Order: sequence, then structure tokens, then C-alpha cells
Amino acid sequence: MTKNIIYTASAPEPIGPYSQAVLAGNTLYVSGQIAIDAHTNTLVNENIELETAQVLKNMRSILQAAGFDFEHVVKCTIFLKDFNDFATVNAIYGKAFTTQAPARETVEVSRLPKDVNIEISCIAVK
Repeated sequence: MTKNIIYTASAPEPIGPYSQAVLAGNTLYVSGQIAIDAHTNTLVNENIELETAQVLKNMRSILQAAGFDFEHVVKCTIFLKDFNDFATVNAIYGKAFTTQAPARETVEVSRLPKDVNIEISCIAVK
């Protein structure tokens, strides 16, 4: 099995010792994404709507850098700082996954990197 590190300047630089994504065989593992705008290197956290949209934009950029898109995603994990944001996040997330939604879990956590409100990771397969 080959393991390829995926990188794109269209998504935020990793903030620790990890890769944006790793392609192992035909499976892509995308690291948890937070709402950092890759072009300005600033957090987009004015509200949960904009923050969620930026997270999904970052995820899409990484997927596309590996030749994947949202239709290839088979599993997502959503980490929320406040589960009261679930309905809002779910509505925005649903716009990205319009057909054959992936498996998913959503969990509330006490803290996320850079004190953001949401982080999403995914696994995609071709």
C-alpha cells in the first residue's frame, strides 16, 4: 500500500505535526478542519453559519486536491463546542451533502483548537 500526503495552499496550513490529508490506497483521510481562511490566515468565527461554511470550504479544497469531492465522503465526524448549534450546522452541512449523505457522528466537546466552535474531519473513498 502506498501512502501519499495531500497538501493544498487553498486550505489552512496544519497547526501541528499532522498532514491536511493522507491518501492510502483509494481511501482519503482528511484531518479535522477548522474555520481558518487559507488566504488571510485568519479565523472566520463571527457566527456559526460562517464558521461552518468555512470549515466545509476547507474540506472541499483538500478533497479536490486529492481528486475527490463531497460525493466520495463515506464518514464525517463533527465536533461542536455547543450542541445548541446542531440545527444550524446540520442545515449548512446538508447543503454540501445533497445526495447519499455519509455516515456521521456529532459530539459536543469542551474545547477545540484555537477555541473555535466547530471542527469536521472526514474519510472519502473512490
